Amino acid sequence: MTDRLQEFEDYRQKMNDRIAMIDHLGIKRFFNLDTRAYHDGELSSKTKELLGLVASLVLRCNDCIDYHIIQCVDAGWEDPELYDALNVGLVVGGSIVIPHLRHAVETLDLYRARKMLS
Repeated sequence: MTDRLQEFEDYRQKMNDRIAMIDHLGIKRFFNLDTRAYHDGELSSKTKELLGLVASLVLRCNDCIDYHIIQCVDAGWEDPELYDALNVGLVVGGSIVIPHLRHAVETLDLYRARKMLS
């Protein structure tokens, strides 16, 4: 049985593979820029993923929230640290962010449960 998180990951991979087949310089450059933005630099990639999560919450992008929750967990962020970061996003974004906070917490629970099974 697949959950919504697995469906998201499968769809994301399928469509990223499809987009990679498009011969458009601007699209290729943007995807490269997005990938490289999260590499270690003056800030660690771990920190950048946390920043991406907060930005995704404020921008109310559930797909982005899902992606960054996975990246943050894999980078080693603990739940209390993630909750603190989500609080920053909630304060910055206001009450309109609450549905996306719910989504983020559900995603975190789903991914942590998956990690415990593996």
